[in-house]
Amino acid sequence: MIISPSFLAADLLNLKEQLKDLDESAAQWLHFDVMDGHFVPNISFGPNILEGIASGHNLVKDVHLMVEDPLKFANYFLPTKPDYLTIHYEAIDNSLEFVDFCIKNNIKPGISIKPNTPVEVLEEIADYFSLVLIMSVEPGFGNQKFIPKMLEKITYLNLKKHNYLISVDGGINVETAKLCKEVGVDVLVSGSYVFKGNIKENIESLL
Repeated sequence: MIISPSFLAADLLNLKEQLKDLDESAAQWLHFDVMDGHFVPNISFGPNILEGIASGHNLVKDVHLMVEDPLKFANYFLPTKPDYLTIHYEAIDNSLEFVDFCIKNNIKPGISIKPNTPVEVLEEIADYFSLVLIMSVEPGFGNQKFIPKMLEKITYLNLKKHNYLISVDGGINVETAKLCKEVGVDVLVSGSYVFKGNIKENIESLL
């Protein structure tokens, strides 16, 4: 099980200490949400922030593009050398063009769907991706409640699963993490739960 703490919930006033705690924790990834204020009603961070926080840290850079023009934003993030770059199915007409872009740039491609998007839309394309991210809340804001019906999507993906990792993002805490693990999630993205309180203990409790 991989824990990917969501930077969106980090305390920017205590960022140095929190990144140190992450380095000393069992977390392996860092989830970085990018929002353009159009695809979702919020604006977050750009590549300069990711480049700044990633230097000197060994966490896998898990970048989630919640934007209307994912290929344009993907180019912006190339200098940060992300390990995973995830776009939304709802935001692109030709998702395989994005896969080609990632392969060319030695990045692992990810695809995500919103809660109201049927998981079946991924059936013919999921195997081209290294990561499939199920949003278990409406994307755009942190600290939302987990939507239990998303467990059915994870179950479906596991039945079809070949090479991709299954990730889930939104409302992840001890209780919902257990539910997700029971249906076969590989990566748990957690923001508010991880960053509020003792980071290392919170991550251990998710595991």
